[in-house]
Amino acid sequence: MTNPERAQQFWSLLVFAAREHKCLGYPEIAKMTGMALSGVGGPLGYIYYYCNAKELPLLNLLAISQETGVPGDGCPADLSDLPAQQARVFVYDWLRHSVPSVEALEDARKAEKGRVTPSV
Repeated sequence: MTNPERAQQFWSLLVFAAREHKCLGYPEIAKMTGMALSGVGGPLGYIYYYCNAKELPLLNLLAISQETGVPGDGCPADLSDLPAQQARVFVYDWLRHSVPSVEALEDARKAEKGRVTPSV
């Protein structure tokens, strides 16, 4: 299963978590999806890029490290106002928004990566 396909799977889990006003630890996500804990970050990145491109609350921010209570170091979002951002995720009507297609997830990531200027 590819990262965009996993992102679709994660999307549903995170929407359910949002409706319950809960965050999910990385180990919980790994267990619920049957994937290795070390691979959880890749699909979450696709969700971040999609939400960012569509100006949606950042659904990926509900996936957190159980040790720190915040998303991991690889999360590209500005976490300075994390509680407020998570509150926006909780109140958004996610059921109005269908699960993004693999193509839409890939396109959002490519578009974002294309805007990044490589460091010299």
